Amino acid sequence: MYFYTSPFIVFGDDALVHLRTTLGKRALIVTDKNIVKLGLADLVCKELKEANIEYKIFDNVEPDPSLDTVRKAAKMAEGFNPDWIIGLGGGSCLDAAKAAFLVYCVPGLEPDCINPSETYNTRLKAKLMGIPTTSGTGAEATFAVVLTDVEYQRKLATGNMEAIPDLVILDPLMVKGMPPAITAQTGMDALTHAIEGYCTTYRTRFTDGPGIMAIRSVFEFLPRSYKDGSDMEARQEMQWAATQAGLCMNGGNAGVAHSLAHSLGGIFHTPHGIAVGLFLPYTMEYQANSSEETKARYAEIARFCAIANGPDDKCAKALIAKVRELAKSLKQMMSVKDLGIDRAKYMASMEGLVERAVSESMTTAVHRIPNEADIEKLFVYSYDGKSVDF
Repeated sequence: MYFYTSPFIVFGDDALVHLRTTLGKRALIVTDKNIVKLGLADLVCKELKEANIEYKIFDNVEPDPSLDTVRKAAKMAEGFNPDWIIGLGGGSCLDAAKAAFLVYCVPGLEPDCINPSETYNTRLKAKLMGIPTTSGTGAEATFAVVLTDVEYQRKLATGNMEAIPDLVILDPLMVKGMPPAITAQTGMDALTHAIEGYCTTYRTRFTDGPGIMAIRSVFEFLPRSYKDGSDMEARQEMQWAATQAGLCMNGGNAGVAHSLAHSLGGIFHTPHGIAVGLFLPYTMEYQANSSEETKARYAEIARFCAIANGPDDKCAKALIAKVRELAKSLKQMMSVKDLGIDRAKYMASMEGLVERAVSESMTTAVHRIPNEADIEKLFVYSYDGKSVDF
């Protein structure tokens, strides 16, 4: 038995106007100070006023939100009693909102105790909305919640099906002002979601469609968005691709690039989009070297995206080369060394890096499941920028 769940998605020009039809009395907007400073929160508040919905703003979300931030947002909700929690921003704001929503709706629940298999009956108390302001994380479409456990220096990847928003609004106005660096990082994040989600052991016919369409859109429109932020066709296509990639990952899970990225981010605080994009070609090589199933999936992608034709091996290699070519054109880091991480400190942290990566659920969602020795080699090869030959 399989399941596929999607939010109700409103997209296209003037999508924010849909907020005027929202039924409710009070909404808590979970966001960060930069979103407020940019005036994006004002655009949402304006539409909430039209719907006669009272609102408050929690704007203390930091990059890679901590457990304590989630507790604070949930506490504000408890004092306000909203029937909507609205995540407004990039992946950090959306994840914080999703976690705060669960904690608010379930008395006594701690954010690090969110359980994927529990039934919380959250909709008896409130509903959840996602309004992304970047095009990459796909968090608006997924059940996943990634938080930072500051005490133990780890990324905590958890989630629950009730963390999937009821409503997602994709208005291109919200992503118009993304700077090139954020455009590139979040775009590579979307590409990683889609490629990994398309190739896991959990993928289904329902995840394949949005996944492969997202991949093609990223290859076509991410360079345009990066080069010209005022190219609204490219902006809109990337916004849709990011959500489609999230839908693919939501049903198909992710892969080892995410496991390595979460581990690196937990110890060295590398931004998620940079980390997953960096590790993606190395982990793709690792899979293609010994998994005929994955190699065939890579070949399907290459053919569909008009990257290459011919035998699976040739097409898979062409796809991996294309991923590297795209990352390089976007001025992304091509190795861990490029991040400025000292090699001695990196190697001294290797035991913790490996331990965290092995414990991630994504590590076992692939056709070629790496052991600890292979995880360590992937970290070393990725540091040196060496093509994976094992």
